Amino acid sequence: MSRVIEILSYRLKPGTGQDFFEIMSTVSVPLHQGQGIDVVWHGRSLDHEDGYGLIRAFADLDTLEAQQAVFYASEAWRAGPREAIIARIDTSAKLVLSVSHAAIEALRCQGASAAIG
Repeated sequence: MSRVIEILSYRLKPGTGQDFFEIMSTVSVPLHQGQGIDVVWHGRSLDHEDGYGLIRAFADLDTLEAQQAVFYASEAWRAGPREAIIARIDTSAKLVLSVSHAAIEALRCQGASAAIG
C-alpha cells in the first residue's frame, strides 16, 4: 500500500538554521501533529547549517490538499509560528510522490535531526 509524501527543502537565511530547527521542533511539528498531519521526518541538512527538510505523509493527494488548506488557514498557524518560520526561509522547493508504507517507516526511523555535517 502506498501513500503520498511531500518533501519540502528549505534554504534558510544565513545563521537561522538552529532557530528554525527549534521553532519546528517545539511549535510547528506539534501543531501539525495536533491537527492530524503525519510529520515523518524533519531536520537540518548534513551539508549546510542553514539547510532544512520536512517530510509529511498523507493518504492521497486529495487528503494532502484538504489537510493543508485547513492547517494553513487555522488561527493556531497564523497567530502561532507562521511569521517566525516564513521570516527565516530564503528559498524552498517541494516534491510530492507516492511511496510505500515501508519506505515511510524507514524515513520515520531516522527521527528529527539537528546534525550538521
